[in-house]
Amino acid sequence: MPTPKRPRRTAERILEVTLDLFNAFGEPNVSTTLISAELKISPGNLYYHYPAKDELVNALFGRYEAELNALLAAADNVRNVEDAWLFFHMLFELIWKYRFLYRDLNDLLFKNRRLETHFQSLLAAKEQAMRHVLSGLHLGGALKMELRDAAPTANAMVVVVSYWLSYEYVRDPRHALEPDRAGAALMRGAFHALSLLLPYLEPASRDHLFKLAGQYQAQAQAQAQAQAQAQAQQP
Repeated sequence: MPTPKRPRRTAERILEVTLDLFNAFGEPNVSTTLISAELKISPGNLYYHYPAKDELVNALFGRYEAELNALLAAADNVRNVEDAWLFFHMLFELIWKYRFLYRDLNDLLFKNRRLETHFQSLLAAKEQAMRHVLSGLHLGGALKMELRDAAPTANAMVVVVSYWLSYEYVRDPRHALEPDRAGAALMRGAFHALSLLLPYLEPASRDHLFKLAGQYQAQAQAQAQAQAQAQAQQP
């Protein structure tokens, strides 16, 4: 029986811990020394798998890029507001999972040539996906939009998707990116991306969008209250 590939398991564990640290403190504030200390491994062991911090960033970005491209392909299946809401919520969940990329986006792009070029491709892929969402909603009878309005609307949706977490962070720098704020942040992001379609949605679809947003807002508030109560009961 072949022996398990321990180096691979170690490499994956390094990425998991690095992602948690990057998300919690921001990539610029996390050193390889901190990562190795958190993992309780030697710096040499870390360097064996990832000789430079940029390689950790690139490896995590590669995972994000693959997951994002798989998700964007689902834009072809959107036919109504509920489909669109689910698609955008899943999109924001993925962005939240790798939120350090968006929290420190400008700094990362300045320092990392691979991210600079690949993020441009991802923007193009996002815009194409937004066009598919608009087309699918039109085919499903939920949306009436002139062809000339499609490109600027798709572009505006990409801007909201790409910079929503930055907006959340500016609103509340001390707490916005904490895990207990995820539900509300994702709901607001999904709603504001879709709110760009309000002038074009059929009345029933517009009402359904507000209903979905209200339901998710109520769930997010209930979760926040439950978490606050649990924290208050801790000694």
